[in-house]
Amino acid sequence: MNNNSLGNTARLLGAGLRALLVLTVVCGVIYPLVVTGVARLAFRDRADGSELTSGGHVVGSELIGQRYDLPKRDPGDPDEQARPDLRWFQPRPSNGLAANTLNTRYRLLVSGATNLSGDNEKLIEQVKEAKAAVVRDNSTPGHPVDPADVPADAVTSSGSGLDPQISPAYAELQVQRVAERNHLDVRQVERLVADATSSRILGFIGEPGVHVLKLNIALRELASR
Repeated sequence: MNNNSLGNTARLLGAGLRALLVLTVVCGVIYPLVVTGVARLAFRDRADGSELTSGGHVVGSELIGQRYDLPKRDPGDPDEQARPDLRWFQPRPSNGLAANTLNTRYRLLVSGATNLSGDNEKLIEQVKEAKAAVVRDNSTPGHPVDPADVPADAVTSSGSGLDPQISPAYAELQVQRVAERNHLDVRQVERLVADATSSRILGFIGEPGVHVLKLNIALRELASR
């Protein structure tokens, strides 16, 4: 009886190990390679992270928003506030982003929302400060910005904090400032905004949006001519 029990146990362990080995090879090696290969053949751009290039260099992803700030005055000061580079179109705020505190070997940002309610004093203060900054930064001689014209996405962050798009209203609000800073004609910059604007999906899903990175790539090319 003991010998039979040991033999059965050994056979079960052997079968389990063989199944583990086969499933590891199939699910952990073959399947990922096949899926990756099909994705790279059928959806090469998306499989590589929807990268956007400018001047032969990867400058970002079509799916992830980014800031356009001036260099820090003191690179060693972690508390120094970022200052927007007003030559470029600016994205919406990213107050939902947080620092990575678990794996400190890598300087990563954690995507997320503020999760603050509409009547939260901190959120109200953030919105007021953001609105004042938008009015101040985008007002140019002879073209002051009316605070009533500041759209909601200019002063609030998205659920991810990484929204790559802004509303056409926010892009239009920045046109005059961008044109003056880059010594361009306003109509030229307005055409860039129109070209970077996407419509609703199927004509009724979502809202029109302006892709900030694509817009700034086109702006760089125009300004360099």
